[in-house]
Amino acid sequence: MTGRMRRPYGTRALRALFFAGLLFGAQGCLWRYGLHGGGLPSHIKTVAILPFDNQTISTDLQRELADALRKGFSSRLGLREAAEDRASAVVRGTIVNYDMDVPVAFSANPAQATSARRRLQVRVDVEIVDQTTGKVLWSKKGVSAEGDYAESDEPAGRKQAVERIVNEVIEGAQSQW
Repeated sequence: MTGRMRRPYGTRALRALFFAGLLFGAQGCLWRYGLHGGGLPSHIKTVAILPFDNQTISTDLQRELADALRKGFSSRLGLREAAEDRASAVVRGTIVNYDMDVPVAFSANPAQATSARRRLQVRVDVEIVDQTTGKVLWSKKGVSAEGDYAESDEPAGRKQAVERIVNEVIEGAQSQW
């Protein structure tokens, strides 16, 4: 008898059963530890993102940060936006610093004194408050982020910095087990 020996239950069938078990096991974990609300208490279903106090000269930053936080809390934590008096949680804070004049790279032409790349830095103080209990769920002072941009494209650098701040705030909210 030449060739391979046949087993009553082939390795393909065993592999299929193994991967099916992994799939169902993972699905059970996702159901029990779903992404809804992250590490926030289970009663937190809605959030109000209040406009941050702005102690800087950048007028657009306040709106851009609030919009990005709304999108992040909705898409990444599954929370619905609500008015402050109806929300189960409130996010508030202060924009403490906005420094947009940090040179990063300079022109190769020594006759030019202008830089080719710049960096801006944004620093905020943030807190997430449970409206039901009045308890501060997460708070951090000095959340800082940077963004690089071409000399004439400050909004691109500001967008990078805002995205990094939103990531840190959402990760902070998720870390509250």
